[in-house]
Amino acid sequence: MDYVENILGTIGNTPMVKVNKLAEEIPGLVLAKYETFNPGNSVKDRMALTMIEDAEADGRLKPGGTIIEGTSGNTGMGLALAAVVKGYKMVCVISDKQSKEKVDILRAVGSEVVVCPTDVAPDDPRSYYSTSKRLAEETPNSWYVNQYDNPSNAKAHYQSTGPEIWKQTEGKITHFVVGVGTGGTISGVGKYLKEQNPNIKIWGIDTYGSVFKKYHETGIFDEAEIYPYVTEGIGEDILPKNVDFSIIDGFTKVTDKDAAVWTQKLAKDEGFFLGNSAGAAMKGIHQLKEHFNEDDVIVVLFHDHGSRYVGKMFNDDWMREMKYIE
Repeated sequence: MDYVENILGTIGNTPMVKVNKLAEEIPGLVLAKYETFNPGNSVKDRMALTMIEDAEADGRLKPGGTIIEGTSGNTGMGLALAAVVKGYKMVCVISDKQSKEKVDILRAVGSEVVVCPTDVAPDDPRSYYSTSKRLAEETPNSWYVNQYDNPSNAKAHYQSTGPEIWKQTEGKITHFVVGVGTGGTISGVGKYLKEQNPNIKIWGIDTYGSVFKKYHETGIFDEAEIYPYVTEGIGEDILPKNVDFSIIDGFTKVTDKDAAVWTQKLAKDEGFFLGNSAGAAMKGIHQLKEHFNEDDVIVVLFHDHGSRYVGKMFNDDWMREMKYIE
């Protein structure tokens, strides 16, 4: 009989899907690494499980413990599923810009959710970084995950996502394009791919209000670049240790409006029901098209599922309110 022991056994081995209509103007073949097929509907399931298993192995996470993490929702979901299976409590600390659906979904799988203001500095005691650290200090037998600086994050993608992409493209991949938040996906996949073929180009998708692009190009962490933005899950106002800038060939920034509009396009033109980091990534490919030629194989990673954004990018009233559509 063909079955896995529990839901965690279904993580990984996600399909590769050709992008058709929305790639007609792009030279080369555009393929999507479609991560919503993971059980928590996002790429973050991979690193959530690896971070937990590594913490169990070295004693940071003990039986009956409480897992605490600041999350934009998807890492929280991956951690929550593993917590259910393995018998841990889960506390997710989330910023108030995240969609209501994300909060509801985390509660649905048994997580306690603490909501913090977005528009405060990372070191402000109200921020979701500071709040998650404080809760970890106050809670007995707890483990603070810290996906931003936890090396198991990038390791998960080096061990699974990167090898899958290499195998699925038969080593023909020439460019990898992905939104950058914690940096684990781009750094882990990028490291693996460049070890197979150092000529593969690794492109990060950034957003306006985030520090990555300027820091990569100049080495300057410019606080004047930081302001609140709508796009979820990509960009940062800090420099996570998981972002290995030496592996990344370049960044392109995508506006909140373009990310939202292209998220709708992916659903309506390709049948891809995805989160708005996917819209940002697809628009980013169009912004980068002069870097591609007809023989290239461009792989874009789509992070998460559209069900997280029904009240936002898939709600025309919200889109009009934001002045993203007429």
